[in-house]
Parts: sequence; C-alpha cells; structure tokens
Amino acid sequence: MNTSVFTKNIKITYFRPMETVVSGIRSTGNLHLGNYYGAIQNFVKMQHEYNCYFFIADLHSLTTHPTPADLHGNVKQVLIEYLAAGIDPEKSTIYVQSDVPEVAELYLYLNMNAYLGELERSTSFKDKVRTQPDNVNAGLLTYPVLMAADIIIHKAVKVPVGKDQEQHLEMSRTFANRFNRLYNTEYFPEPYAFNFSENLVKIPGLDGKGKMGKSEGEGNAVYLSDSPEVIRKKVMKAVTDSGPTTENQEKPDEIQNLFDLMKVVSAPDTYKHFDDLYNSCQIRYGDLKKQLGEDIIVATSPIRDRIKDISTDPSYLRQVARHGAIKARESAARTIKEVREIIGFRNF
Repeated sequence: MNTSVFTKNIKITYFRPMETVVSGIRSTGNLHLGNYYGAIQNFVKMQHEYNCYFFIADLHSLTTHPTPADLHGNVKQVLIEYLAAGIDPEKSTIYVQSDVPEVAELYLYLNMNAYLGELERSTSFKDKVRTQPDNVNAGLLTYPVLMAADIIIHKAVKVPVGKDQEQHLEMSRTFANRFNRLYNTEYFPEPYAFNFSENLVKIPGLDGKGKMGKSEGEGNAVYLSDSPEVIRKKVMKAVTDSGPTTENQEKPDEIQNLFDLMKVVSAPDTYKHFDDLYNSCQIRYGDLKKQLGEDIIVATSPIRDRIKDISTDPSYLRQVARHGAIKARESAARTIKEVREIIGFRNF
C-alpha cells in the first residue's frame, strides 16, 4: 500500500452546519470485529453526512488503573485502527479525550449537580461493584457524568450507542436538562440514541456466551490486527456442540453465533451451503469453522494491511492527534466559555 496517502497535510475544518454526532471508545486494547461491524463501519458512513467527533476515551480507562506504558500504547493502537478502518481526519474530528481539558472542566461542573442516589442506581456501577469489589472508585461512580460531559461539550444531538449504554445516555439528558433548569436557560440540547443504519449488526463472540468484547477473554474476540494464523486458531477453538439430531432443528446459541458471523463476512451462497447442511443433519463443524476463518481473513485483510502501514508512520499519527485536539478544543472551548458565563464565572 502507498503510505503517501497518510502523510499529506490534513485540512482543518472547524465548523460545518450539520447535526453533531459524538461517540467514543475506551482505550483498553485492540479493536475487534464487533467494534468494526457494530459501530465503526457506520462511523465511516456517518462522517459524510454529520459533524462527527470520534474520541479515544483514555480518561474513562483510568478507572482500571493502567500503567503509563499500557495507557499510551492502547491509545496509539486505537488511533491507528480508527484510521485503518476508514475514519477520515479530514471529514471527522478524531481526538484523544485527555487532549481536551475542557471536558474535565465540564465534568466538574456537572458533578456538582449529580446526586449520589442516582449514580448508585446506575446498572453499570452496580455491575462493577459486584464484579470488582476491591476497586470501587469514584471514577466508576461518576462514569455517567463524564460520559455526559463528552457528549454535551460539543452540543451533540445524536449519539450512536448500544443497549448497554442507553441508561448512561438517559442520564446525560438528565444532567443537560438539570443544568438548563438550574440556570434558567436552554443552552444544552438533549442528546438521543442514534442508529445510522436500519440493520444494526451485533457480532457474537466465539465462546458462545454473547457479544464479542475485549473484556470477555482472549478466545472470545477476533481483533482487526490479528494475523491469519491467529484468526484460524481462534475460530477453530470456537464452541460447538455434537451436531443436529433432527432436520431443521433450532440452532443452539453457540452454533447460531457462528452462523451469524458467517452472515456478516461470507458470501450469501456460502452461508446457504452450510445452513442447508445443518438443516439436513450433514454439517461438519470443522469444515464450517475452516471456511469461516478464511472468510474473516479475507474480510479483514485490507484493514490489517493499513494497520501495518500506519503503524510505521509516527509523524502522521502525531499530526492526526494534534489536529484532532485543535478541532475538538475549538468546539469545547466555546462551550466552556459560555458555560462559565451562564454559571456566573466572569473576569473582573
């Protein structure tokens, strides 16, 4: 691949009269098929029609206490993979959350009007209390407040979120409306969940237990940067059963997961071929998994090649991060200036 396309000067566009979309991803490691087909593929389409802010949520990741080396490496990897997947820094604002200190300032202001009871009722907080009782920190408690600051700092009205984030988005609306009521203003618009595509793709994990995710264990996810050899090994280890015993029987979850993956990455006739074999009780899971592995390799090959190319161009990565910070701060600083005036902070 010609890497010269990655070293050209980036044109900065500060404002476009379009509705604003904001979405972020935690800097906790490599992106996987679920991130790509469930979100990033839509981000690539959105950037042509909306004023998009896509950020890397390194402040959010501090709740897990990463080492400085891990934090930096993870942020860099997510940036590389955002770009490799097709997010264009000329059409979108791609930035690192911690490069925009105005977010932390708005987080502080919103925290002053966020109440303990409502934060403790957050489903994600209760889950964290149960799963990591030795690390129940204030950052976990106020996670929804920081998420609200991320969104309303740019006055976003559309937020692409999954089911697991809908409660946090509802809380973001609560905090925005509470600010407006407290200061008798209509400054912040209400952000709403946004599904750009009519057919949302949910990518299942390879362990047969649910969606693909970074926190579900190494064997659950296929990462965009995985080599063909790693992909083949992971898919061949995917959970299966002993096979159907009657024709046209319903597929158990772990088998349906494999077919759902195949529907996304394989040709329709390939899917039909194995579906017919299953329905006629002639399926051989080894053949299914071999085909699925090869189809995933083909589907991810262009991204994997771009990841390799971009990884060797640190000056381009610095340029993208620097210009993303400039563009994001242009929006965020305007909001903070106006928020400070609304609250009553004024220069003498």
